[in-house]
Amino acid sequence: MKLSQVQGAILAGGRATRMGGQDKGLILLNNQPLWQWVYQRLAPQTGGVVISANRNTEEYQKSGLAVIRDTIAGFPGPLAGMLSVLESVEGEWFLFAPCDVPGIPGDLAARLWAGKQGAPAVWVHDGERDHPTIALLHRSLQPAMRAYLLAGERRVMVFLRQAGGMAVSFAGQRDLFVNVNTPEDLSAWQEDN
Repeated sequence: MKLSQVQGAILAGGRATRMGGQDKGLILLNNQPLWQWVYQRLAPQTGGVVISANRNTEEYQKSGLAVIRDTIAGFPGPLAGMLSVLESVEGEWFLFAPCDVPGIPGDLAARLWAGKQGAPAVWVHDGERDHPTIALLHRSLQPAMRAYLLAGERRVMVFLRQAGGMAVSFAGQRDLFVNVNTPEDLSAWQEDN
């Protein structure tokens, strides 16, 4: 796999209700916004990185990275962010990660690529649960994804399975995929890093 074949995308478009509505990507973890932790992990594994965001876009644009807004209104969830990236960014394969998973491994792209076995979508399974928003997706999913969202569906996992996707095991590495969802999670991360 050539890294230039994969376009990275950070999903920072949500409402972050468990963080009191704060923009999670901009919350500081050890004096650095959460999204930057994810960027530093994705950038070496991809040919470039964009940010999917619907709020504070000017703040994200200060990074110099392209910021992609949802093409479907109303905060319809991470799948809408994925769709917007597929519709707006050049490339064939896209590696997605949420802005609140600062510990993703340095071999994420390589392992998902190696595990795809011809599937148009693969995502992380940490040995206990699926992480469908940490995924490698092919551009060909775009029309089906748009139709699914316009039909009122939102569930990422359901769509990826219907599209012929499959999980790739990262068993034994559960801690690398822990989300920072609450102020308590943030405190735990600050202490550990």
